[in-house]
Amino acid sequence: MKKAMLWTSILLLAAFVLAAAQDKKPSTGLPLGLGELSRLSHAQTRSISPENFTGEKGKAAMSTDGPALKAAHDLGQGWKISPFVVIKPKETFVLADVKGMGAIQQIWMTPAGTWRYAILRFYWDGEKDPSVEAPVGDFFACGWQRYAQISSLPVCVNPGSAFNSYWTMPFRKSFRITIENLADENFTIYYQINYTLTDVPEDAAYFHAQFRRVNPLPYKSVYTILDGVKGWGHYVGTYLAWGVHSDGWWGEGEIKFYLDGDADFPTIAGTGTEDYFCGSYDFDSRGPDGTSRYTEFTTPYSGLAQVIRGDGHYDVQQRFGLYRWHIMDPIRFEKDLKVTIQALGWRSGGRYLPLQDDIASTAFWYQTEPHAPFPKLPAKDALEIN
Repeated sequence: MKKAMLWTSILLLAAFVLAAAQDKKPSTGLPLGLGELSRLSHAQTRSISPENFTGEKGKAAMSTDGPALKAAHDLGQGWKISPFVVIKPKETFVLADVKGMGAIQQIWMTPAGTWRYAILRFYWDGEKDPSVEAPVGDFFACGWQRYAQISSLPVCVNPGSAFNSYWTMPFRKSFRITIENLADENFTIYYQINYTLTDVPEDAAYFHAQFRRVNPLPYKSVYTILDGVKGWGHYVGTYLAWGVHSDGWWGEGEIKFYLDGDADFPTIAGTGTEDYFCGSYDFDSRGPDGTSRYTEFTTPYSGLAQVIRGDGHYDVQQRFGLYRWHIMDPIRFEKDLKVTIQALGWRSGGRYLPLQDDIASTAFWYQTEPHAPFPKLPAKDALEIN
């Protein structure tokens, strides 16, 4: 008994010494778990908004001629003179242009306008091709131009149209974020980009997001969520805005991940669309009247956040917004990656029916740079929700 207690004490002491040695390393200031939130860091916190376009220290709330000047003219400088920006039709606005090393930690946006016509692009370390390119609504898992509440770890959508991203986005030399207004009307946006200037670990990869849409999907075709990815990284999330063009259940299709040279057959194949999004049996539950119906849900890692059932008049098409974040189970690849999903329902005789639906996707992943150029974004008319 005494020997066992002695060895236990020695092991505990060794663990304490090892932990103490590791704790001598200063925190980088990158996002921490709750257990590490008390650790101090020399990282510098910065924030970009219409009240401080550059994020410079001591330079916020200095505006004297912002768009809310009329409301604040009795109060003067420092009293919410510049809370938003207005982007004219066909123009691109630079939301952020920062030099240094660090990471974006949180983004909040409230857009007023047509979300599908407002294109976000993120550029890391002076690259020419964006690592993120997606309409603002789809980037925040809200692709149908309608509010849908989302409570997940990396993305939150809060009343009334508040988009929040908590994806960690490292940069080593600089980052630049733009938003292009493809619409024929002005686009108003309130925004805040919170980031830290700090050392970035050598093994930290760069954040990427890519939007695609096919409407309608050709008969017996497989929808491609992501293809052409070259490099070392891991896949971390899928958002789908899925419009169903037929009656009946639409989610029998399998998602497939082709990793590192997979050709005819993937390494990973799911068992059905609702299964991939961590649901089951058509996302159905029984309502108070005893009938089955689609059931919205939003959780930290997956959700059917939006069901648009139609009104039987002009709004007749059923539409769905689904997200799946691979935070606890990232899909690792070292050379290349392709992701597809089948659109599959049922026909007579208990047979599968290949669907011709309206599917838009946003894929999220981390990888080393340089990345392969993205496919050309669909034209304005091909982006329209109709």
